[in-house]
Amino acid sequence: MTLIFGHRGAAGSFPENTMLSFDEAIQAGAHGIELDVQMTKDGVIVVIHDETVDRTTNGKGFIKDLDYKEITMLDASHSFLQFSGKVRIPTLEEVLEWSVANPSILVNIELKNGIVEYPELEEKTIKLVTKYKLEDKVILSSFNHYSLVKCRSISDEIKTAILFMEGLYKPWEYAQNIGAQGLHPYFYAAKSSLIKEAQSFGIDVRPFTVNDPSVMRQMFSDQVAAIITDYPERALKLYNEYKKE
Repeated sequence: MTLIFGHRGAAGSFPENTMLSFDEAIQAGAHGIELDVQMTKDGVIVVIHDETVDRTTNGKGFIKDLDYKEITMLDASHSFLQFSGKVRIPTLEEVLEWSVANPSILVNIELKNGIVEYPELEEKTIKLVTKYKLEDKVILSSFNHYSLVKCRSISDEIKTAILFMEGLYKPWEYAQNIGAQGLHPYFYAAKSSLIKEAQSFGIDVRPFTVNDPSVMRQMFSDQVAAIITDYPERALKLYNEYKKE
């Protein structure tokens, strides 16, 4: 079975990385959500993709330079004007509390520490995951593979996954070398041969951001562990049709 993860929730139709977007992904039937975490000036882990608030909110500045109180005052409706003033940037803790009430949902947390080196981001994230006893429901991913190794040194219970954009030589061997259980390639890099080989070694492949129906169908045919998509409702409808063929 190929699982469907809502990329930043249901980011194609709702303001990304907001509770509204996560709720909508689950209502659409998604098996999991993908989200991004950064850290405020006063050490609070917040859910937002960019290192700055400029693109997705009505504010400006780097998250590392803003304290949590300043973050709470921002409107995170992004370009979805119909939700203006109604959504804000959530904390990771809020999302994890929410996921406890949705026990069947998986949560892929992407650690956004490739540009800004947030002190103890890994420790604080894992502490929250363990606080809510979600070790078996969470996947930690990052483009910063040093960070993934650090995560494994802190906890060997939480799965990790390698994010990459382009060709990576024998990524299944690389994953095994750093103790990762998954590969999260950009869909262009998710070749059928790579998927087959990786999964034969027990490494789950979950390509992102799979939005085109023809690419979705190819991923279903390749039997990937999951796809990460901005349109979970579209993906689930297509997958159900695919299974009937």
